[in-house]
Amino acid sequence: MSEATPYVLILYYSRSGATADMARQLAAGVESIPGIEARLRTVPAVSPTCEAVDPEIPEEGAVYADLDDLRHCSALALGSPTRFGNMAAPLKYFLDTTSSLWMNGALIDKPASAFTSTSSLHGGQESTLLTMLVPLLHHGMVYAGMPYGASHVAGARSDRPVDEHERALCKAQGKRLAKLALAMHKMRLEETP
Repeated sequence: MSEATPYVLILYYSRSGATADMARQLAAGVESIPGIEARLRTVPAVSPTCEAVDPEIPEEGAVYADLDDLRHCSALALGSPTRFGNMAAPLKYFLDTTSSLWMNGALIDKPASAFTSTSSLHGGQESTLLTMLVPLLHHGMVYAGMPYGASHVAGARSDRPVDEHERALCKAQGKRLAKLALAMHKMRLEETP
């Protein structure tokens, strides 16, 4: 991945694997558009009793995100399982550390979207997507949903795989985000003296 190549940051938390699978589908959609890349990143779990002691590099899957991943992205897709109609605590915890980016306006006018997975059909998919929307708007990002964002129903045991229709929605959302990111990236380059 070249530093000069714009990228869509796909930042997610996944406990049972469905949100991670959706993230990979969004990445496939992004990378189907020439001239832009996808960067998959995750966040570590948090613990209610003590500070998490996860290794600095996860044993599998995407590496942990840092603020530079956000600072330099051309677009952002946030993914989280649904927790009582809200994003999962690990993703919220990470977003709560981004005030330095907000203070510097690092994410203003960059396209963003969200995606989610839940156990039940009426498990709060839309409200979860809306909770992820709030910090994106606060950062001055431009929301590009479908209309809210892709979602998946994993079932009561979280064992239902992402189906072909859900994968297609994720890929379409990735493509849309990539196209918008490229257009905005080109505009920023033209504005630079």
